[in-house]
Amino acid sequence: MLNAYPLKIAVVAACIAIASVPAQAKGCLKGAAVGGVGGHLAGHHAVAGAVVGCAVGHHLAAKKDRAAAQSAAARQAPASAADR
Repeated sequence: MLNAYPLKIAVVAACIAIASVPAQAKGCLKGAAVGGVGGHLAGHHAVAGAVVGCAVGHHLAAKKDRAAAQSAAARQAPASAADR
């Protein structure tokens, strides 16, 4: 049987490395919750579902922020000379 001790060390090291990065978790918590439940229901893969859900949730939140910034910039654009 395999010794699980090196695996546990690797998991703890990965968690510490991830925790030390500045968090930009917008959308991640909701995505992780939904992905975790979906992964659990799809064959007890809750952790994998949570990881993927976090990535997708963060991507969608960033996409929404970019669209909001573009629409705000379009509203604040100065009027052209033809409109005067």
